[in-house]
Amino acid sequence: MSLTLQDIAWHRSVGQLIEALPKPNFWTLLVRLLEQYVAFDSWVVLLFSSEQRPLVFAECPGNDGGPDTLFQDYLKGLYLLDPFYIASREQAQTGFFRLAEVAPEYFEQTEYYQRYFRLNVVADEIQLNCQLDGDRTLCLSLGSTQRFSAEQIALLSLIQPWVIALLRQRMPFEEVVPTAPMPASGVWRTQLETSALQLKGAQLTARELDVARLMLSGCSSKEIARKLDISAETVKVHKKHIYSKLGIKSQSELFSIFLQAQNA
Repeated sequence: MSLTLQDIAWHRSVGQLIEALPKPNFWTLLVRLLEQYVAFDSWVVLLFSSEQRPLVFAECPGNDGGPDTLFQDYLKGLYLLDPFYIASREQAQTGFFRLAEVAPEYFEQTEYYQRYFRLNVVADEIQLNCQLDGDRTLCLSLGSTQRFSAEQIALLSLIQPWVIALLRQRMPFEEVVPTAPMPASGVWRTQLETSALQLKGAQLTARELDVARLMLSGCSSKEIARKLDISAETVKVHKKHIYSKLGIKSQSELFSIFLQAQNA
């Protein structure tokens, strides 16, 4: 079996990336290599952890060259509704993941999708995850204004072992700046719980806060019931109590309360 010129070019590029592992322009070189094989419109390298907010190691520049305002909102708290973040916390593992595989049933109907995802990512997203230990996940996320084709997905699946190996080898060269630890109750509960008290004078139970988070992420009642190991009827009761305590009638209003919590 003979190698094609394209095969030789790929292996040579990977070799060059190995040499560039300690260099500041490593991520740019990696992205440029991937762009030769798969078209995408945005990218970001993140470190997910349950103990702190996501850390950004590298990202594509904004249209005006400055920081992306929507992405800053993501880092403040919207990441808690990100299907990829949720999936990495529920079942941490190394691999190649598509939005269609991790998004809840009603994801495209959520306020998160309407107000952030379709404006910032637009159509589709894929993520290459390297599980570093029991909690931390190093992620390379690629966003596109069009759906990734079956051919592109197949190609990324083929080269993912090389890319993930490079992610793992790069990690020792990244400077991880410690941030304030998460509250014991979790940042989600702290944000929404605080806002509910300040804005509505309401106190939600831990289970109601969990149901609220899953609602906002796009989970159906059946999905919430399965994730929390309760019945669908119990989920409906929790939803009723959440709406009643907060004096609201829609998920849109619940999302607004969440936004006020993260911007407080």
